[in-house]
Amino acid sequence: MSLTFYDIALAPPVEKTSCSPNPWKTRYALNFKKVPYKTTWVPLPDISKVRVPFNIPASRKFADGSPYHTLPIVSDPTTGRTIGDSFEIAVYLEEQYPSSGAGELFPAQDLDFVFGRELELFAPIAVADVGEDGAIPAYVRFNTNVDSAFTAHAQLMGGGLPLDPARAQETKTEFEKRIGVPWDAMVVKGEARGELMKSFEETLSGLASLYRKDASGPFLLGTRATYADFIVGGWLRMCQGTLPGEEWDVIKGWYGGIFGKLHEALEVFAQMD
Repeated sequence: MSLTFYDIALAPPVEKTSCSPNPWKTRYALNFKKVPYKTTWVPLPDISKVRVPFNIPASRKFADGSPYHTLPIVSDPTTGRTIGDSFEIAVYLEEQYPSSGAGELFPAQDLDFVFGRELELFAPIAVADVGEDGAIPAYVRFNTNVDSAFTAHAQLMGGGLPLDPARAQETKTEFEKRIGVPWDAMVVKGEARGELMKSFEETLSGLASLYRKDASGPFLLGTRATYADFIVGGWLRMCQGTLPGEEWDVIKGWYGGIFGKLHEALEVFAQMD
């Protein structure tokens, strides 16, 4: 039986505009593990009413403590399990289907990337509760730091989100609730945009250094992909789907083309069901 994977629907055709980072982390992991699944596409304004009936705790909260309902969700009819956090979904796939697919999602490796800058985050960051055993805690920290680094520069991406024209205003209103600022505040132009791009490049320098350690590339472990690459790759999908083409080309070329090569290599795990 196939798993059901709940992903965020943006502008039609949704398979072409899909660029939400956390669902992409899950799609990469599902395809890597070769676990059969079917996608249910959920428009962003409908996420709460789809998620709440599953009775899954929100993986993050707004500043006022209210739940921040988001996707992905994976429901596995074989085990009766439903999981609603991208990291916890990956852990579940590794535990439930250890011998499936292209290998282990969480092999031990150096993941020493730290986001330590004082920049405003426009959405709460999820921190998975997966215990302290083995290599997984290092991946938890890596996920949190990568999410923080990209989220701190979300103003570059927010204004370019591909919205369904039929529900554009409704979606903007939902985003305003999620990020806590007016939609127009997510659009940065001119000199300020140039400065934010410069900050983005500087912030990713430590991440690029990790990718340089194995010259065989394009993954952190050279020719072997892991969930850490899917974490970064999910955000690169967000960049591709929301940034002007010329800016996406610039990012792909940073640090000798590390991020462009990673994005291209992840295509093998990007197939839609």
